[in-house]
Amino acid sequence: MSAKVENVTLDELKQGLADGSILLVDVREPNEYAAGRIPGATLNALQRFDPKALPNEPGKRVVLSCRSGKRSLDALALAHRAGRDDVRAHFPGGFQAWAQAGEKVEV
Repeated sequence: MSAKVENVTLDELKQGLADGSILLVDVREPNEYAAGRIPGATLNALQRFDPKALPNEPGKRVVLSCRSGKRSLDALALAHRAGRDDVRAHFPGGFQAWAQAGEKVEV
């Protein structure tokens, strides 16, 4: 991957979602997303991942997330290959870390 990957911590993610500075994109499959997700996350499943569908709002940071951090890295690579060098961040712990930390889950 050419662009540097930024790992977002749980606290950074919580703060960014709270203040609206982070746009969270979940790249898990629709059935996983439907079963439970981080509140505010939108879906762009890796199986049909579309880099053009990623948000592009000036001043906002797009953060990719999956179950545990692998698929979000794969999605970052796809985004970079498609020219979306503005998308550099992922939440390495994914949904698993969010839920295990006792954070609110949306269903």
